[in-house]
This record gives sequence, C-alpha cells and structure tokens, in this order.
Amino acid sequence: MKLFIVLPILIPFATAIVSLFVRRWILAQRILGAVGAAGLLGAALVLLRMVEGKGIQVVQIGNWPAPYGITLVADLFSSIMVTLAGLIGFAVAVYSLASMDTQREKFGYYTFLHIMLMGVCGAFLTGDLFNLYVWFEVLLISSFVLMALGGERAQMAGALKYVTLNLVSSALFLAGTGILYGKVGTLNMADLAYKLSLEPQSNLISSSAMLFLIAFGIKAAIFPLFFWLPDSYHTPPVAVSAIFAGLLTKVGVYAMIRAFTLFFVQDVGFTHTLILVLAGLTMVTGVLGAVAQNEMRRLLSFHIISQIGYILMGLGLFTSLALAGAIFFILHVSIVKVALFLVSGVVERLRGTGQLKELGGLYRAYPCLAVLFMIPAMSLAGIPPLSGFFAKLALVKAGLEMQQYAIVITALGVSLLTLFSMIKIWGEVFWKPEPTKSEYICSEQPQILKKTQILFLSPIVLLAFLTVLLGLAAEPFFTLATRAAEQLLDPSEYIHAVFGGKP
Repeated sequence: MKLFIVLPILIPFATAIVSLFVRRWILAQRILGAVGAAGLLGAALVLLRMVEGKGIQVVQIGNWPAPYGITLVADLFSSIMVTLAGLIGFAVAVYSLASMDTQREKFGYYTFLHIMLMGVCGAFLTGDLFNLYVWFEVLLISSFVLMALGGERAQMAGALKYVTLNLVSSALFLAGTGILYGKVGTLNMADLAYKLSLEPQSNLISSSAMLFLIAFGIKAAIFPLFFWLPDSYHTPPVAVSAIFAGLLTKVGVYAMIRAFTLFFVQDVGFTHTLILVLAGLTMVTGVLGAVAQNEMRRLLSFHIISQIGYILMGLGLFTSLALAGAIFFILHVSIVKVALFLVSGVVERLRGTGQLKELGGLYRAYPCLAVLFMIPAMSLAGIPPLSGFFAKLALVKAGLEMQQYAIVITALGVSLLTLFSMIKIWGEVFWKPEPTKSEYICSEQPQILKKTQILFLSPIVLLAFLTVLLGLAAEPFFTLATRAAEQLLDPSEYIHAVFGGKP
C-alpha cells in the first residue's frame, strides 16, 4: 500500500522517460502526456484517501531507518498538495493538446512538463531538507527549459531573470541548510523538529530561519522578492504560464509553511509577526501592480503575487483556523489562477493579442467563454458563493479572533481592488464593442479554435466547476483543511510516524 507514496514521483518520471523514446512521434507524445497526467491525478487521489483514512504514511527508501535514509512522508497537507498538482497537471496537459505548437513538442515539451511535475510532487512528499533542495533544483531546471523553449526574445529575457533569482534562492537555501546541519547534525525534518524543540533559541537558529524565509520567499514571490515573476510568467506559451501560476509559487509557499510550523517555532513572536507584515505588503504591492497593467497575462501574473499574501496571512496568524484558511485558499487560488490563464490563452487565440485596449466584443461572439472567465474571476475577488469567499472569510475571521485588525483591513481592501481589476478585464475584453478589425486580428484563429474547441474549453469547464463546488460544498473541503492544519500545529504525529512510533 505504501507504494502509493512513491507513485506520484514514479508516474511523471516514467512518463518523461518514455516521452524521450517517442520524441519523433508527436501524436504518441500527446497521448502519453495526457495519460501520464491522468495517472498522476489518480494516484494522488488514492494517496489522499489513504492518508485521510489511515493517518500519515511514511516510506524509508532502501529501508534505511530515519534519520539516516531518504524519507518520504505523506500527511494531509502534502497529500492535498500532490492532488492539486495532479489536477492542474491533467488540466494543462489536456489544454496543451490543442494549444502547444509542434515545434516545442518536438523539442521535448511533454518530457519537461512531466519532469517538472515529478519535482513538484517530490518537493511535497520529501521528509528531509537536502532532498527538498534536490527537488527544487529539478523544478528549476525543468521550468527554465519550459520557459525558454522556443527561444523567443521575450522568453529568453524572462527566463534569465527567473533562473538567476532562483539560483540565488537555491544558494541561500543551501547556506541555511548547512547552518542547521552544523547546529543539530541532521536534515531529516522530523528529527529537526524534535532536536530543535530541545534547543534554546539562539542567533544561529534565527539566522538559519531568516535564510530559509528569504530562499522560500523568492520562490513564492513574496514582497520584496517578487519582481522576477511578472517579467517572466507572461512570456512562455499559455499552457506553461498556467501551470507555473498554479504550482511553482505554491511549492515555495508549501516549503515555508512546512518549515515554520514544524521546526522554526522557537520564536513565533518574531518570525510569524514578520511573516504577517510581509503578507500585507505582498497583497498590496501585487494588487496595485495588477491594477496598473493593460496586458491580460501580465495583469494575472501580478495577481499571483497578491494572492500569495493571503496564504502568508494564514501562516503569520498561526492558529488552526488561519492555517486551515491558508490551505483552503491554496486549493481555491491554484484552481482559479490556472482557469484564468487558460481563458487568456483562448482570448489570445481568438484575437491574436492580450492587450486589453485592442480587445472587445467577446461576450457577444463567445458568451460561453465570457461565463468561463466570470466564474473564476469573481471567485478570485471573493464573491459568494464561490470558493474565494469562504477562503477569505476564514482568514478574516482568524485575523479578527487574533485582533490583527491591520491585516484584516488590508485583506478586505485588496479584495476590492481585485474585484476592480477583474471588472477591468471584463469591460475591456468581453463587454465593450469589438474594435475595428486590424492586422493584429487573425481571421484563421476562430476556425482553429472551432476544430479543437473541446480540448480548449473542457479543462476550463472542469476548473470552473471545481471552484463552484468548493464554494457550494465548502464544508467537507474545509473540514479536511482543518484536519491538515491541526496536524501542522501538533507535529508529534508527524515525528512519531517518521520514526515508526504511533501517535
């Protein structure tokens, strides 16, 4: 049964390897890419069900006991994140069947897509810091190739910024890891949690915590370390932008939540207050950047930053309700952001541009597409009864309980500006009359869309349905998020599971 812990890593790895052997046959690559993503989603759902029913699952690779061997741990939080990776990977793989050009497919798009999914799942499941660093490097290499694949000038400029800042992040991560190992002699997360709980607070531990905060903060694109993201995420093909928006920054946030709930809890008054301040600044700068944009994908890229602030708010408040809200918010925002990016891809395919001033009339021409934009857009803004409302409600309620009124006011104000920016897209792209046809509108594009309409729209329909479901049936999902939060706040079950004991 514990094979299911390894499957979310093995399935994308095997898919990537087989894709190399069929690289000359594009159709085979496409089928394999979609089937592999579906297999990952299926394995992730089974793993989540297993962890929910039987508790935390652990595998010691090679039967080397912890803390000496390579440990894989699936608790509720990591299982939820792996399931999310499988869902987004499947949606993007299906969308890619219609949207990805054959030139990029020939040069290994599906191979690197699944290597990236392997790195994401590895980062979520690893139980030690060194292997988290390794999975981050797998992510960095594969995502850099996906971003640069095609070699367009804008892509290369964005990819260079992306890889440079992430290499700095990796160096800081490695430095922090070295300090921790020198202090306590272990990198196993459960062992770190136990040994650091016995250590008095010291400047060395605080320095390591700050290095990890900066390293993970770069990868999560928090204030003031976010400037690489809006210059990078709008440059590659839409399918690549979408999976980056849904997963990559969430890996950084996941690592931050894991570190600052499991072993960096000696000085919560300082570390988590700092995280709370950064959360507010991240929200504000991200949404102000979004409001100022006039290109659809670049606007959505700034909203990635803004929404990361809400997740940090849950970590900074550091209560069961706040962490449950943060986990529920990750589910909500990942689904919504991918849906919005995929809609932007359809808009670009129809009109040949993402510039808001050059768009218009899509509500009349394509009402179904307008509805598929409106659902995730209103969810992002927190309009009931969609998922964003309940995610923000939990965080606001947690903030009021902790009497953190400044962050609550900030969160509510940012929601209003988010609504404004979504209405801005609606007005420019869908509601206003279509501008006079000019050279930027390709008359062949609607015909191309019609030929592959199901492949373009079915992933968006699925994601829009899920954000409605997360809202209308929020209770079971939020209950699961609450159980995951309680595990994070009480790491004894995690430690006992890793070391073979019973909680």
